[in-house]
Amino acid sequence: MSRIGNAPITLPEGVEINVSSDNIVSVKGKLGELSEKVHQDIKVDIKEGVVTLSRPNDMKENRSMHGLYRALINNMVEGVSKGFVKEQELVGVGYRAKSQGQRLELSLGFSHPIIFELPAEVKVTAVTEKGKNPTIKLESHDKQLIGQVAAKIRSFRKPEPYKGKGILFKGEVIRRKAGKTAAK
Repeated sequence: MSRIGNAPITLPEGVEINVSSDNIVSVKGKLGELSEKVHQDIKVDIKEGVVTLSRPNDMKENRSMHGLYRALINNMVEGVSKGFVKEQELVGVGYRAKSQGQRLELSLGFSHPIIFELPAEVKVTAVTEKGKNPTIKLESHDKQLIGQVAAKIRSFRKPEPYKGKGILFKGEVIRRKAGKTAAK
C-alpha cells in the first residue's frame, strides 16, 4: 500500500484546484497558477477542500505513479499558497553576486563575469554583508523550476573538497579531503 499516495491533501485558504476531462490538474493561489498532466489511470477526487488520489489496481507502474502524482499535486498546492525559497552561498576569495531584476551577475574567479538570465517565475536577490560570504536567495511558486535554476547556478562553480570553495546550498556541509601534505 502506498503511504504517500493514500495521504489526503488539504487545501489551504485561497487555493482553488480544478481537474479537466483530460486529467490536467490546475492549481491557483495567491502566488500564481500551476498545472500538471496526471496519468490517465490515476483518479483525482476533490471533496470539501480535500484532494485524494486513487489507483485502479496494484500493478507496479500504478503504485509508483500514485505516490508521484500525489507529491507533485501537494508541491503545487504548497507552492501557490506559501512558495519555495532556496538559498545559496558563494565561498571563495573574491566571489561576488549582483542581481538586477531577472539578471544575476556572478564573479567566480574566472577571467570574465557570468551573467545568468532567470525565468520570470523566479525572483532573485543577492546579499553581500561585510565579513560574511555572499548569498543568493531564490523564491518561486514552482518547486521544480526553482530546483532546476539553483542546480544550474551551482554548476557554474561546484564546491571542491580541498579548500571548500564554490557555490553551496545554505547549510550544506562539504566533505573535506586532506591535501598532498597529509601524505608525509
